[in-house]
Amino acid sequence: MGKQKINWKQKLTSRKLWVAIIGIVAGLAAVFGVDENEYTAIAGAVIAAANAVAYIMGEAKIDAADRFNPAPEPEEDTAAEEKSKKEE
Repeated sequence: MGKQKINWKQKLTSRKLWVAIIGIVAGLAAVFGVDENEYTAIAGAVIAAANAVAYIMGEAKIDAADRFNPAPEPEEDTAAEEKSKKEE
């Protein structure tokens, strides 16, 4: 079987990954006896980082798609053209 490439963009924007990371952080905090205020601050920092990474990766994906699939040119004002045809 061939070695498959890991899609790191997809992995880092996965909510499942970030929930797993939060679970690991929570478990480690409990093991090391972190008090509730520190635990809340750590969990908040992890969630904020996850949101930032997901936003950045999402915007990068949108920008890449726009680069390779540009939006179609806007159509000309057909109402003005129809008016000029009627006048002729």
